[in-house]
Amino acid sequence: MTAHALTDSWTMTRRELARWGRQPVQLVVNLVFPVMLLLMFGYLIGGGRGVSGEYRDYLIPGMLALTMAFGLEGTLLAVTQDLNKGVIDRFRSMPMANGAVLVGRSAADMLQSAMALAVLIGVGVALGWRPGGGPQALLAAVGLLLLFRFAMLWIGIHLALVAGKPELVQAVQILVWPVGFLSNALATPGSMPGWLGTVVEWNPMSHTATAVRHLFGVPGTESGHAWAAIVWPLALLTVFFPLAVRRFNRLSR
Repeated sequence: MTAHALTDSWTMTRRELARWGRQPVQLVVNLVFPVMLLLMFGYLIGGGRGVSGEYRDYLIPGMLALTMAFGLEGTLLAVTQDLNKGVIDRFRSMPMANGAVLVGRSAADMLQSAMALAVLIGVGVALGWRPGGGPQALLAAVGLLLLFRFAMLWIGIHLALVAGKPELVQAVQILVWPVGFLSNALATPGSMPGWLGTVVEWNPMSHTATAVRHLFGVPGTESGHAWAAIVWPLALLTVFFPLAVRRFNRLSR
């Protein structure tokens, strides 16, 4: 990416960050929602079938992965609104790099995702959870989680561009639920029916959650999932990033 494209992308990122000041409620909701889920599943609903050791140690890494799958609708809605309001056409009349708007959107989303991880980790520590493995393992786990988020984000952007209308974004967001809950974020595949456990084990999010648990030293966690937690998101990005940029360029002509 050239310096010109980077400058344009940073300009669009600042535009998205400025929205946070005008719409603080949405930002707060996105940060508080995963905390509510953590407290609900950890202390209200409970769980832990098939989990070795403390369920909290198993749940919190899973919730970190689950958080990276949810909360995409704000970015997807903003993309379709820009298309329908003619904002993109105005940007294209300027000497701006193609795709800078999408990169700016995704950069702002990644900043918010990093904030959500920090809040959820802080709440977990306040509840008595202690991630093992030290600072390097923590940074590696956060890196895997953000990589998964980045892949999910570009899948969502592509689907939002295909949908084309803000009112259809909700239907796109519903597609995320099977990815999130058909995973090992909340329960082990061994505690599920055989066919369902197989589906869960193949879910890319399950590989990320398992790799994060291994980095945090959760008892009974399988090793060797880090490569899948890297390869799966990169493979998805290889497919959906160019598809999204190509679709964006076609729609905004």
